[in-house]
Amino acid sequence: MRLGYFAMPMHPSDRPWQDTLAEDQEAVILADQLGFHDAFIGEHLTDRFETITNSMLFLATLIDRTKQIKLGTGTTNLSHQHPALVAVNAAMFDHLSNGRFILGVSPGALPSDAELLGILEEDRNGMFADAVEVIVKLWESDPPYDIEAGRFSVSTRRTIDKDLGVGVVARPLQTPRPEIVGTVVAPYSKGVIAMGEKDFHPLSANFLLPAWVATHWPNYVQGRAQLGATADTSDWRVARTIFVADDEATARAYGKDDPRSPYRAYYSQMLQKMTKIGRLELFKSDRNQPDESVTLEKVLDDLVIVGTAESVAEQILGLVEATGEFGELVYAGLDWVDPKLARRSMELMSSVVMPMVNAGLK
Repeated sequence: MRLGYFAMPMHPSDRPWQDTLAEDQEAVILADQLGFHDAFIGEHLTDRFETITNSMLFLATLIDRTKQIKLGTGTTNLSHQHPALVAVNAAMFDHLSNGRFILGVSPGALPSDAELLGILEEDRNGMFADAVEVIVKLWESDPPYDIEAGRFSVSTRRTIDKDLGVGVVARPLQTPRPEIVGTVVAPYSKGVIAMGEKDFHPLSANFLLPAWVATHWPNYVQGRAQLGATADTSDWRVARTIFVADDEATARAYGKDDPRSPYRAYYSQMLQKMTKIGRLELFKSDRNQPDESVTLEKVLDDLVIVGTAESVAEQILGLVEATGEFGELVYAGLDWVDPKLARRSMELMSSVVMPMVNAGLK
């Protein structure tokens, strides 16, 4: 099993933006040094706590500061810009990074982002599907382009001049294209079937209960089967919120109990956000549970893996039993309230926990 890194960290709103961006960069650089396979970075336009507004732009600052880690948008929100822009910018990024690029995509979930862009009443899932079709066809097609995909009409037929070299979209370095990853944030997601049909790869969100994560793989298998292909568990990523420490007391305090815990702050925010947008059922083991049963303490106990390296490895193996095998465990990065502890957790994950997990899986 590989180890990946994912960050859409919720920083305290009173921290200087420049400081939090530098900290997020430092975390990816550390992940590279520790041998993490990839790093996914999320984006929002209108969030005071999650302040990376463009994941591709942020990752571009890390191309020359990292050596081997793959750099993935986690995600590029496809309702926020024209898909031709995504296609050409992603292709350039792939060349700049010498093929270390992963395109993570989603419709864009934050309603205030949609309102800012004037698309609050639009079918953003429909926009997403149309945008994906444009991006893939631009990478696969020869000019002049003549792509009709729902609301997008993409062409250079009227203006192409091959002798002058205009009207031609550059392709990525990786062939036939970079890996495309879709974040899955709902139980029984039908979008995972579509991912299988398109040979995209799923990343199950860290804030889903293991029972809901387990519903993703059968749908992906179904999608691959519709193409006559066999699903490979190495293509499935599962994100989890994890904190590892050298002793149980520190792990429990920093990971759950201390009022200053970044894990407590993260899930407090997530709980409020999901309540406001009517998605509190994500934290329920049974959709018929009353809303008042979903408390912060229950969410922390259900979704945060904390402990010593030995304890965390045991909990991850238990997770695999609950979800089925997957190819990559994606470590969710949060605010570094205590940089020493945050760094130590990532070091222990890489050097101690994952070797124990892989030995246990064998």
